[in-house]
Amino acid sequence: MSNRLSDGRAVYLDNQSSTRIDPRVLDAMLPFFNEEFGNPHSTTHAYGRAAAAAIETARAELAALIHADPREIVFTSGATEANNLAIKGVAHFVRAHQRTDPGAGPPRDRIVTLATEHKCVLESCAALEREGFAVTRLPVEADGLLSLDRLAQALDERTLLVSVMAAHNEIGVVQPLAAIGALCRARGILLHTDAAQAVGKIALDVEALRIDLMSISGHKFYGPKGIGALYIRRRPRVRLAALFDGGAQERGLRSGTLPTPLCVGLGQAAAIAAAEMPAEALRLRRLRDRLQEGLARRVTGLRLNGHPEQRLPGNLNLSFPGIPAPALIAACPGIAISTGSACTSAVVEPSYVLRALGLPDAIAEASIRIGLGRFNSEVEVDFAIDALAAAAGRLAAPSADRI
Repeated sequence: MSNRLSDGRAVYLDNQSSTRIDPRVLDAMLPFFNEEFGNPHSTTHAYGRAAAAAIETARAELAALIHADPREIVFTSGATEANNLAIKGVAHFVRAHQRTDPGAGPPRDRIVTLATEHKCVLESCAALEREGFAVTRLPVEADGLLSLDRLAQALDERTLLVSVMAAHNEIGVVQPLAAIGALCRARGILLHTDAAQAVGKIALDVEALRIDLMSISGHKFYGPKGIGALYIRRRPRVRLAALFDGGAQERGLRSGTLPTPLCVGLGQAAAIAAAEMPAEALRLRRLRDRLQEGLARRVTGLRLNGHPEQRLPGNLNLSFPGIPAPALIAACPGIAISTGSACTSAVVEPSYVLRALGLPDAIAEASIRIGLGRFNSEVEVDFAIDALAAAAGRLAAPSADRI
């Protein structure tokens, strides 16, 4: 079979890493690169006011997608900055407050998170640990989900914050945020969720889920790179310390001139998702099932990693027993896929996420991540089935040597 589609394109199946910008998003952004070029913080003239109005429209569009108040949205450069601001910002504010208020009670200085969180969450927690905060890293079950009983046992009077990813960037599992939120709220503990992979793909309601802080990334749901946001609950109010100093443009929490075109693009991506997400999720689920079932019929021992149902509609993390993932990827030049997180793709070792699921290194090393998205079709899925199955057949070790 050909290494490419009939038009010469490779099939892009790495939508957990980054999505293609939606043409409607690009169209909304373009005027703010040349025609509406004003600084949104210079509101003494029409150019600045037009940019400021566009940003507030985008803020409202993003807030509507997650059922928040626009005043609860702070724009950032992406989810990594938002995660750092949420975790470090809460910890630093509370520590400073406790130092100035001796009657505040026992110190809240413990962060609870999962061993499978994104590196920027784990590294933020590690940085706080070096500052004297306590960090509890909970294991997950074999399907990638958090045990609510284990979480409840980990929460105590010292716990300040729980940080749990909404939908996983490698294995696609969707955590039970409503139950986690109820546990935290009942104990007066803040809940932060890295929702970079979830926003725009599954329904999220910050009120219903009792989320206090939520990190968002534009390029994960057909918006531009370099823009994201942090949702910060107003009632009950969540207080943060800023990460860096400057003009305090974003509610005093995030200094720097806002990139108007990127903010507009993020807002437009949110508006499109709000209108089209249910139908798109159904279509992606069908494509995902078609891909998984097609491969299962042709690849002996194919394994799905992560919960089979509680997962993103377009995600598959699959192990091809006996076939190293880099070799499989190299044998399929007509398909863009990955072995896991884009942030750790240069690390030549089994995924720490798959290890946390209890998988042996031999299985983890034979695993690939497939992310279907808005612009994928049945034709592309069928091409991917043929390409992966054929490559697996060529690379497969003798049956006696298989895992």
